[in-house]
Amino acid sequence: MTVDMKNFRVLQVLPHLNSGGLVSGAIEISNALQKSGNFSYVASNGGRREREIIREGGKTIQLPLASKNPITIFMNIYRLSKIIKKNKINIIHARSRAPAWSAYFAAKRMNIPFITTFHGTYSIKGKLKKKYNSVMTKGNKVIAISNFIQKHILNNYNISHEKVVTIHRGINLDNFNHLKVSDERLISFCNRFSIPEDNFVILLPGRITRWKGHKTVIEAVAMLGREDIICLFVGDIQGRNKYYNELNAFIDKLGLTNNFRIIENQIDMAAIYKLADVVVSASTDPEAFGRVVAEAQAMGRPTVAVNHGGGPEIIINNVTGWLFKPGDAIDLSDKIQKAIDLDDLERKNMASKAIERTSLNFNNDAMCFKTLEIYSDLINRNIKNEK
Repeated sequence: MTVDMKNFRVLQVLPHLNSGGLVSGAIEISNALQKSGNFSYVASNGGRREREIIREGGKTIQLPLASKNPITIFMNIYRLSKIIKKNKINIIHARSRAPAWSAYFAAKRMNIPFITTFHGTYSIKGKLKKKYNSVMTKGNKVIAISNFIQKHILNNYNISHEKVVTIHRGINLDNFNHLKVSDERLISFCNRFSIPEDNFVILLPGRITRWKGHKTVIEAVAMLGREDIICLFVGDIQGRNKYYNELNAFIDKLGLTNNFRIIENQIDMAAIYKLADVVVSASTDPEAFGRVVAEAQAMGRPTVAVNHGGGPEIIINNVTGWLFKPGDAIDLSDKIQKAIDLDDLERKNMASKAIERTSLNFNNDAMCFKTLEIYSDLINRNIKNEK
């Protein structure tokens, strides 16, 4: 008996289902499994995006998988083992370190393949921290979400090159398609947040957290010295009120109150991207992939990204967008000015190249297919070894 790509059962484990790249990745794979005739189970602490899994027929299971308490991690081994046995799980896929330790030992107990996805670099300061991270290298296969992450894994952990495979994050090209965004959706957003029709709009999507580089963007906008600019920071605040207040104070200090809107997470991100004249990714720490960059490029938006992490794998500098030096507000301001200076033909050509590149290299269907191929291969190998 072999398991093809239409009848296997996958259990993904992660801390929560609220926001972030690892949550999006888990949801996308869960939905791909269900649509291809397989069975998806996702264990986590739960969260507001849980319904996106349930809506497509996937099963969600609530466990204390966000906990780093050693006793809880130990107890989760047995909880996951019961789930594996009850639901006849074929493979377990961990997307974060604490749940990965439980999943690793549960997989060993139940004799099923274990796979991990590296969604970040993780801190490697100190032997104890590195040991804690090392569970992410114990998979039968280890997925890196960019070449940047693959290099990090190989340079910092004792793991063979053959075990690590790069599968770039994918973008849902149906959702992020500028042709499918109606004028009504744009008008609705502009009216809600008082955005003048003739202003140049700069967008920085992402959680309202310090390392996303908001202050660098504020400084860059100040250097432009223009009153006809609206800059949108769109993302979850998630209780970081101190930083939120700090940003507002900095904006006020530079006399830019009328130029900025800090907006809590929005559902219709495609409309917000289409509204933007330029999208900026300014993270001070390297992004593991750069989902914002890929989404903006899929929408055909001129994009300025910081020149480290996964962003340079997505943007072709001066062709589909621009790269700037990390933390350099002067360089960022210069690149935003280049976007402002584009004429209609230049903007159209840049958009066309960005959309084409994203469609070919960073689409969701390809990411899901490659991941399901790995599942199928490891499950079939496990069945053969049991004979």
